[in-house]
Amino acid sequence: MKRYTSQQLARIDKSYIWHPFTQMKSWEKEDILIIDKGKGNYLFDVNGKRYIDGVSSLWANVHGHRHPRIDAAINRQLKKIAHSTFLGLSHPGAIILSKMLIDIAPEGLERVFYSDSGATAVEIAIKIALQYWFNIGKHQRHIFVSLNNAYHGDTIGSVSVGGIGLFHATYKPLLFKTIKAPSPYCYRGELGLDYPSCKLACVKKIDDILTKNEGRVAALVLEPMIQAAGGFIISPPGYLTAAGRIAKRHDVLLILDEVATGFGRTGKMFACEHEGVHPDIMAVAKGISAGYLPLAATFTTQNIYNAFLGEYAEKKTFYHGHTYTANPLAVAAAIANLELFQKEKIIQKLQPKIRLLSRGLEKIKKLQHVGQIRRIGMMTGIELVLDKKTKQPYPFEQRTGAKVCSEIRKYGIILRPLDDVIVLMPPLSITEQQIAHLLASVEKAIRAVTEI
Repeated sequence: MKRYTSQQLARIDKSYIWHPFTQMKSWEKEDILIIDKGKGNYLFDVNGKRYIDGVSSLWANVHGHRHPRIDAAINRQLKKIAHSTFLGLSHPGAIILSKMLIDIAPEGLERVFYSDSGATAVEIAIKIALQYWFNIGKHQRHIFVSLNNAYHGDTIGSVSVGGIGLFHATYKPLLFKTIKAPSPYCYRGELGLDYPSCKLACVKKIDDILTKNEGRVAALVLEPMIQAAGGFIISPPGYLTAAGRIAKRHDVLLILDEVATGFGRTGKMFACEHEGVHPDIMAVAKGISAGYLPLAATFTTQNIYNAFLGEYAEKKTFYHGHTYTANPLAVAAAIANLELFQKEKIIQKLQPKIRLLSRGLEKIKKLQHVGQIRRIGMMTGIELVLDKKTKQPYPFEQRTGAKVCSEIRKYGIILRPLDDVIVLMPPLSITEQQIAHLLASVEKAIRAVTEI
């Protein structure tokens, strides 16, 4: 490959590339960070500067970059084959991984359907839920209920059950109709009530919607415990349990989107374990391959799977698939990932780090323009506000969160905000020393930008 200087690479980037979730007019004017390699919990730019990967390369990396066991697993598989279709064929890795996944999945989930991203995993969940009801003769069940502030990916189906106006409003003419329930955003309660005196009124709204549409709702779609892209909105205790019970009482399928929360991010293998909720369908991605290669999975119960069984002429087949479904290289990474969880007792070893993170955030919570800190496990959102007493947000155009994340690069940290919510979501392999540096740097960066 031809070698280029960092200046040449930046010029070529700005000449040809369109980046995701990026206002390119600003991008073309700014100095851009070009990552060349990674090692452990660090990323290195093309000039050799080192940064802690504070968002796990978009919430995906689990054990750090270039982990020797995962690298070796991919290399071994590469010597066999890089890819073969999963349509009408199988391969050992996918077979082994499927059993490993079901062994750790929430109770009741028995089948695995592979894809390649969180959005496709949710899209598959939606299609399976709808066809399930069609296959058993209940065609009237075609409505999906989800939450305001929800984010489930960027395909048309996943956007339809999403609820973030900034991301989704433009595409409304393309979307199928869904019903939105209030978000459990206790800091800015959309029902005008305060927690805990509200007595989970937002959950009652789900019950009201399902009652009003009795017999017509196919599924309730939720992000368990935390609405991640919606601003790291953590649901209050008992919310998920109550929502699950309501869905069951109305004979509505419960779809849980564990794309961001799965594989240890919340301190449990899956977020729904915090309240012992068992979904009918569950979507996972990101951490499934330890952030190495595109891979996703949609789990279902055996009962749902059985509804797709029949004679060929009955046309109950699930007509859905992807070119790179169960790609052998990605599957090899996923197997090595799960082996590391088991052999190195990752979840158990995570608990002291979670406590350290929690204690360290107390100091940041006291800053003048920190409205609220929301954390579960290793997932943290720091909401910045112009006025702490009134919760007045900063003007959108000021890009306060982006400025903080730009400032923190001076300290060797890479973060990416959600508007004015600063997201901390490092690899699970982050050390206690690195956590301390991360928190100290966040405090300095917030002060530098907001206390002018």
